[in-house]
Amino acid sequence: MVAPGAPVDLSEIDPRSNAGAPGGEEETEARFPELWQRLAGWQERLWAERRQSLLIVLQAMDAGGKDGTIKHLFRGLNPAGSRVASFRAPTEVELAHDFLWRVHQVAPGRGESVVFNRSHYEDVLIVRVRSLVPEAVWRPRYGHIVHFEENLAAAGTRVVKIFLHISKEEQAERFRHRLEDPTKRWKFRRGDLDERRLWDDYQAAYSEAIARTSTEAAPWYIVPADRKWYRNWAIAHIVLETLEDMAPQYPPAEDLDGVVVE
Repeated sequence: MVAPGAPVDLSEIDPRSNAGAPGGEEETEARFPELWQRLAGWQERLWAERRQSLLIVLQAMDAGGKDGTIKHLFRGLNPAGSRVASFRAPTEVELAHDFLWRVHQVAPGRGESVVFNRSHYEDVLIVRVRSLVPEAVWRPRYGHIVHFEENLAAAGTRVVKIFLHISKEEQAERFRHRLEDPTKRWKFRRGDLDERRLWDDYQAAYSEAIARTSTEAAPWYIVPADRKWYRNWAIAHIVLETLEDMAPQYPPAEDLDGVVVE
């Protein structure tokens, strides 16, 4: 977890780290069924209580593992109380509003667990690297984002932000796999290579964005993600510990004395 105000240099964090894992891949994956069961139990309480909500923001470089993380995290959860919001290039209608307009509309309601697949952070990442707007426009957005997330927290939404930290070498390997696998080729775009050439610029943009917006109300977690099994274990623990800290409870039942089901 990135402490508020702490500097961030992604080059100093090993993307292949498995720090804290209970063992190697096989031993760690053996813990997943118990983790899924505990996550499902807390998520059900959150949905039943309808007082709080959970927002998980996922950011990563291309091929960083966002889709795989979501599939793993949502395994066993009640779909009635959980959903995913994906952010692509903004539409003309969205561009006609402030950059947070489309984000606020899909923020979680009371009881919901929502994952943002990409997010409002694209407006201080790709717009910066690609010079889509002037620095005088994107730089003040750090403050707008912090206030937006503090507002969500004040309304009962716990915000957890996760950066899936992969190496440039791992990204290349995953790109090759997509090209070689007919069932994965649809995920690959020629433009992905253009973005890859800007790797260092994106690393600098992510480092500053994370450092400038990690707060007590909405902390950032940097998860080493070259090893998928470790990534899944670490994120499951982050979300589980967050839900346990939120401690949602089943609401009391109405007075059912004398009720008979015939």
